[in-house]
Amino acid sequence: MIIETHDLTKMYGQQVGCQEICLSVAEGQIFGFLGPNGAGKSTLVKMLVGLLRPTSGQAWLVGKPLGNLEARRNIGFLPENFRYHDWLTGNELLSFHASLYGMGPDETRRRIPEVLEMVNLRGVEKKRVGAFSKGMQQRIGIACALLPDPRLLFLDEPTSALDPLGRREVREILLRLRDAGKTVFLNSHLLGEVEAVCQDVAFIKQGRVVISGRMGDLLGGSIEVEMRVGGLTPAMEEELRRCCRALSVEGAKLVAVVGEQEDVPKLARVITYYGGLLYELTPRRTSLEELFVNLIGEGEAVC
Repeated sequence: MIIETHDLTKMYGQQVGCQEICLSVAEGQIFGFLGPNGAGKSTLVKMLVGLLRPTSGQAWLVGKPLGNLEARRNIGFLPENFRYHDWLTGNELLSFHASLYGMGPDETRRRIPEVLEMVNLRGVEKKRVGAFSKGMQQRIGIACALLPDPRLLFLDEPTSALDPLGRREVREILLRLRDAGKTVFLNSHLLGEVEAVCQDVAFIKQGRVVISGRMGDLLGGSIEVEMRVGGLTPAMEEELRRCCRALSVEGAKLVAVVGEQEDVPKLARVITYYGGLLYELTPRRTSLEELFVNLIGEGEAVC
């Protein structure tokens, strides 16, 4: 595991920041960390990247105990609501951050073009950061976090305040990082974004993790498929029942429950084989938003 925490706790006097956090994150994936405002998400991340000292508990990053210098060299971090020096060019900003990482001149010259390529900013590196769009500023922030070629990347709200195109660009960067073997620990209030890229997720409420696991397992092991069918016959209905766990029929409206995504096209094949007319087919799985509301409760704000 690239991240392991055991009863990690941070107290601010009598106030709980987060309490008894136990997490295991496998290497080479995008891990989603979700919770309402004030739940303790940022507190946990700040402890893991070394900005806060835990009150109690233990944690290991890239196989090393929390605070280990070698482990910190393998970590990149993009905080929420970051603000970089508007007067610097992209090249100057990256050079400055390379010096903060302790990178030598040769490594800096090699890495800056590489990270610019990774975040699709080649060609604008001589432009001042203050003239960048919000999406470009977010991507230059990711580039700064990627400079030391970390194995583990912590991103706090990387798509906040971005338009749909900007969110898509960042999402594609995250998927490329995952495919390159990087691990991304992602805080985000955009549940659809998390659902699109994360393999595992954890939910935190009032400083405690209430549930964690594989996305598919948490969202349930069945899919509800609503169909509108013309020409339904007893033979077709009988065959459809063999292909699904449950089937309800109300005139032309059919609702089937299947176990796997691969079962959905089987329903369409049965309908067409028996001469039926398939006017509509809509698969529906429990969404991450529904799971969040069920776990956290109505009226809570996500951040």
